[in-house]
Amino acid sequence: MIHGWSALGGLTMPGWEDELERWLMPFLDRLGHKTRQRMCPLYVAGLIGPGDRKSVQPMAERLATSNYDQLHHFIADGVWNATPLETELLNQADRLVGGRDAVLVIDDTSLPKKGERSVGVAAQYASALGKTANCQTLVSLTLARGEVPVMVALRLFLPDSWTSDMPRLKRARVPVEHRTPRSKPEIALAEIDRAMAANMRFGCVLADAGYGLSAPFRQGLTERGLAWAVGIPRHQKVYPVDVKLIWPITKVRGKPRKHHVPDILSIAAEQMLASAKWKTVSWRSGTKGRLKARFAALRVRTADGPPQRIWDKGQQHLPGDEAWLIGEQRASGEKKYYLANLPATTDLRTLAATIKARWICEQAHQQLKEELGLDHFEGRSWQGLHRHALMTMIAYAFLQHRRLA
Repeated sequence: MIHGWSALGGLTMPGWEDELERWLMPFLDRLGHKTRQRMCPLYVAGLIGPGDRKSVQPMAERLATSNYDQLHHFIADGVWNATPLETELLNQADRLVGGRDAVLVIDDTSLPKKGERSVGVAAQYASALGKTANCQTLVSLTLARGEVPVMVALRLFLPDSWTSDMPRLKRARVPVEHRTPRSKPEIALAEIDRAMAANMRFGCVLADAGYGLSAPFRQGLTERGLAWAVGIPRHQKVYPVDVKLIWPITKVRGKPRKHHVPDILSIAAEQMLASAKWKTVSWRSGTKGRLKARFAALRVRTADGPPQRIWDKGQQHLPGDEAWLIGEQRASGEKKYYLANLPATTDLRTLAATIKARWICEQAHQQLKEELGLDHFEGRSWQGLHRHALMTMIAYAFLQHRRLA
């Protein structure tokens, strides 16, 4: 439970099972088949209901149903297309919290796993654990408004040890279109395209430095006409906003230069903000009073243009788009850095509040795991894992529906 609220806290009133069945009707209409229409509410109710383990067998036992085989078949092996349900989830999320003041948070979450047969499992950095561990990593999209998150996408990231091993991919029944290597930012952009195609409404995309350090990711957001604010490493290179491109002066005769160069070299983000004016900013109320930290912000040009040899300094990236460079100094003394393409007129408090809105996805991750069993799936296949994840997100959206009601 985070910030005094539990996802399951909305189930203190009786009759939630009947309400769930009514709320699920648009999803069931998209499922079509009668057996699947019966299994879907059972599975979602099993995730929401009491009990520590939210894998198929214990859920079937708690539901006092003889449908274990059908429930298992529905999630793991049944021939049905999840795309219509995924689209309906986007529609329901938009209805609950969509709008110009909503944010779309990109992140990833790790599911610790033993063994090596579960799809996508490998020794990789697990952000939830803060270390490298044997786990699966899911790229997540969370739509949030007014501190109410609804998770709308969970997509498995496949490490090199999987994409380079075709027999392993086939054994885990990874679809052909997902067998080529894709970075987490590439997966995130594909999921953003899916959300935009469903006309889901949000005002700004937020992401941590794991995504923000990727110039193609930032450029991809800009090309889609999206506002964004993302974390970056402290050594991310930027230029002063008034950088100019000039013709380089050669000291010896030879061929004339074909390309302009910047009149000043790029420098690290932390160096750019070292002499900036830092101010204490409060962005919202927390459980222990107003949340505040020290912030500084400057307009800069990102160093993510085409690479170009500059004098004797080797290859450097030319100036890219203009953006906000923002620094945050926390009470612990730790400093964090961000880039945002918000308008040049944006004030410091709005920049800070936008950046800090990203915390909401961590609440959603924790509740999906602790209360709805996101990490309890015991199957090994791509299809089973993604269907289980979809059902946990549908269950979570229903709980948010009750919370808002």
